[in-house]
Amino acid sequence: MAQGTRLLDTVLEMFMVPHPDGTKYIAIAAITAVAAFILGWSLLGLLLLAGAAATAYVFRDPDRVTPLRDGLVVAPADGRVVAVETVTPPDELGVGPGDRVCVSILAGPLDVHVFRAPIAGRIKRLAYVPGAFGDPATDAAARENERRVMTIETPQAQLVAMVQIAGRRGRKLSALAGEGDSVGVGRRTGVIRFGARLDVYLPPGKGALVAVGQRTIAGETVVGDLLSDEASRVGRRV
Repeated sequence: MAQGTRLLDTVLEMFMVPHPDGTKYIAIAAITAVAAFILGWSLLGLLLLAGAAATAYVFRDPDRVTPLRDGLVVAPADGRVVAVETVTPPDELGVGPGDRVCVSILAGPLDVHVFRAPIAGRIKRLAYVPGAFGDPATDAAARENERRVMTIETPQAQLVAMVQIAGRRGRKLSALAGEGDSVGVGRRTGVIRFGARLDVYLPPGKGALVAVGQRTIAGETVVGDLLSDEASRVGRRV
């Protein structure tokens, strides 16, 4: 592919149709900007117009190419892997006893806000847990912050849980699917508003195929393989 074509694709992605969940925020900023121009407040109008463009950017909803082999677990969100740990999952997940590898992905305010199902199956549990709005990158956030839990049961009866954790900016959690629904891997299942953390709990004995510091692409980056016994990978910055 020519360099010019790649550049054009990148620019067009910045101005693609946003997800409907962000439409009202964009409209408010745009209408306020128009009002400022009408009142002669040009500088304020320009700032508000820039805010509307920035809001449209963060609510962009690009299509993704999801690998479809059975057993693959994909990243639910764009962001950075901040932790890969073996932990005891909280009872609210409904996955039973036993330690599991948890992959934590921190989605920033400029990352795509739409998150996706990490694996295909039936949503066995969907729960909202009220809480605080502390730094989502901390260990305490998984226990204390407001969060939404989604546990998916695969056709092979394996459970993969995903926890959407609110932060200081991301104070609005929403789901696009309901308990009992069937979802395909990589399908849109919710929206993160202005940043959050996504924790993915793999079944017992399954390792993570990403390392701390890696960037993930929702619906595309493979974070686990339920058909493999490979241990969690370790990476280094080079």
